[in-house]
Amino acid sequence: MHIRYLLPGRETLLLVEGSRSFVLAGTVKNRFSLCLETPTGETCTTLEESDVVAVSAPEGGAIEPAFMLLELVRTFRHPVVVLPRGHPGSLRLRYLISAAPEILLSCGIQRGTHPEQHLLCSSEELAGMILSGGEGFIEIRNVPATATMGLVHPSLRFDRTSPAEIEYP
Repeated sequence: MHIRYLLPGRETLLLVEGSRSFVLAGTVKNRFSLCLETPTGETCTTLEESDVVAVSAPEGGAIEPAFMLLELVRTFRHPVVVLPRGHPGSLRLRYLISAAPEILLSCGIQRGTHPEQHLLCSSEELAGMILSGGEGFIEIRNVPATATMGLVHPSLRFDRTSPAEIEYP
């Protein structure tokens, strides 16, 4: 199955859900350089406005942390940290991120250890999907028949109407 989702605004995201996992994806808001911090050094790549940023939750969980991770990278340009293969911390990563023109979801890779941004660790039920972006849309190929998809409109707002008061002893 091949589907194109039109995104009515830059804040709109695509949510693909399996029975026990999900992927949250959006397009890059503005062109920027994404830095990948790897065990051997730093690599930077340019992301274009039509590129995709996707967060995978292979074990499911809350959507809010996935949204926060997505926004850290696409809005605040936070670098992506890549762990060395065999690192014990990869077992604790519940949310994984990738940013590229096209992203392949795979369940056969170790979480957080792949600097190749065209690969994203996923659950078995969503493995094989391919996400790609364009101006105002995201395309998905190889969508499992059991997956559900829809657009979400999350918001990240803070009210700063009064300054914080700090007391000192």
